[in-house]
Amino acid sequence: MDKVVHSAEEAVAGIGDGASLAVGGFGLSGVPNVLIDAVHRLGAGRLRVVSNNCGVDGGGLGVLLASGRIARVTGSYIGANKEFARQYLAGELELELTPQGTLAERLRAGGAGIPAFFTPAGVGTPVAEGGLPWRYATDDAVSVASPAKEVREFAGRAHVLEHGITTDFALVRAARGDRHGNLVFAKASRNFNPLAAMAGRVTVAEVEQLVEPGGIDPDEVHLPGVFVRRVLELTPEQAADKRTERRTVRG
Repeated sequence: MDKVVHSAEEAVAGIGDGASLAVGGFGLSGVPNVLIDAVHRLGAGRLRVVSNNCGVDGGGLGVLLASGRIARVTGSYIGANKEFARQYLAGELELELTPQGTLAERLRAGGAGIPAFFTPAGVGTPVAEGGLPWRYATDDAVSVASPAKEVREFAGRAHVLEHGITTDFALVRAARGDRHGNLVFAKASRNFNPLAAMAGRVTVAEVEQLVEPGGIDPDEVHLPGVFVRRVLELTPEQAADKRTERRTVRG
């Protein structure tokens, strides 16, 4: 089945107001910027986003955030995104903070059809006990707090119940992909992209290099095409456009 689409607009077709999106990337590595920009042009609002972080000011998911398109975020790292912090503290969006490894497993579990699982991560903290501020009111009071979660003991150790995540759509970026949707990710972009792709009911992949079927060794496939619905080939300029969040090398 040829899953290649011919424009970013065609790739994100169907994403409407209130849709849930799992978005790959780690920091600015492996972020599907072309697809995010297409969603921005599409005009969808009140989006519910699941991603490790929410981009940076003016980059990645920060583009949707700055235009007020995101209503809720499930993630692990706010980072240095000042607009994210402002909207959260002002009560303009809801934030469910989740331990990073737990978020990864929740996405994988959702994609594998596992509704819930127990993990020791978060036991004895507000993650399990509840009370984390999901949404603030305009007077700085907490209007929505996280609920307490079930805790059960296995082999003498306490574990907290976490639920798998599935979303309406998933947006990911891969280094290589074929027309059947088989994907290969490069370096750090392999962290969350395969997991986000598994969680989406309709997964869209932007690929830096499109190869013909059979052009990827089966042993090199990081994500099989069964999880991918649409593939968008990037232009050389789009593939080369990669930002650095913070330079740490001194001259």
